[in-house]
Amino acid sequence: MTALARPTDGRVIGGVCAALARRFGTSATTMRVIFLLSCLLPGPQFLLYIALWILLPSENKARPAAW
Repeated sequence: MTALARPTDGRVIGGVCAALARRFGTSATTMRVIFLLSCLLPGPQFLLYIALWILLPSENKARPAAW
């Protein structure tokens, strides 16, 4: 698994689905479909997406590991 950072390529809106897809080893399209289907269920999906957009660093701003 890779570090959780929003990639600079493959973004559609904020890169959150692309980052999650890269982290869990799936395609970004699959992650976007899962997100859209989850929006049919009650819950704070949009708030979670916005929070991850704010909290996840961009790939070019993510610091490399010290080791």
